[in-house]
Amino acid sequence: MGLWQRLARLVAGPIQGTRAARAEAERLLLEADFGVAATEAILRDARDQAALEAAVVELLGPSPAPLARADNPPTVVLVCGVNGTGKTTTVAKLARRLQGEGRSVLLAAADTFRAGAVAQLKIWADRLNAPFVGGAGDPAAVAFDAVQAAVARGIDTVLVDTAGRLHTDERLIEELQKVVRVVAKQRSGAPHEALLVIEATVGQNAVEQARVFAAAVPLTGLVITKLDGTAKGGSVVALRRAVSLPIRFLGTGEGLDDLEPFDPGAYARRLVGD
Repeated sequence: MGLWQRLARLVAGPIQGTRAARAEAERLLLEADFGVAATEAILRDARDQAALEAAVVELLGPSPAPLARADNPPTVVLVCGVNGTGKTTTVAKLARRLQGEGRSVLLAAADTFRAGAVAQLKIWADRLNAPFVGGAGDPAAVAFDAVQAAVARGIDTVLVDTAGRLHTDERLIEELQKVVRVVAKQRSGAPHEALLVIEATVGQNAVEQARVFAAAVPLTGLVITKLDGTAKGGSVVALRRAVSLPIRFLGTGEGLDDLEPFDPGAYARRLVGD
């Protein structure tokens, strides 16, 4: 029996309202990484499986808007996050999705700290037949060159892969802020999107990551990765409740097409029906 079937029995069964049932329901939700605040909100409104699903949808908020498009191209999209979240792969997946929407894309490898990061993104760019700008040294200089190249070539969108960094590393956070300042000087409103990639498997630590990055740079949304590798989907609910940023995409696998726009209703049904 899945998590939500067990919860439904607890909240709607003959022991509904008992202290034992409440304690067991709390345990199940906390073990699934919902966190204390989201757990309390769900159990406050839960009466049956349908009500559980509705409570999750409410916590997740409305469906996100499409990615921004600059009035004066190129649109600049920064992708950031800590090490190991699948950030560079997410850049490639996003490029593939935008190409499918008829947008031209340039990939910029501003992750100059990690050995092999530039080469990795170049491989993706070649597979996507997309223009590429990379280099060594200053990430902000790479971002600058990428925007200039996009203007010269008439490219619609620049995807900037920034260096994976721990949210506790102040020096690297400052470097990311420099990238933001540089692109802002080149194009009005840039970065038009700043997406934070977070791994679903890190649980409640995702909340702290999102808070630190949001305080440092003008984030516009979240991308949750590695949902194919965890049954603890409650971390997504806890994250959305704790941070007032829309979840824009879910990464569900390693393939180029394994990136889907976030649908709160579909996600809630996936959890409830698990």
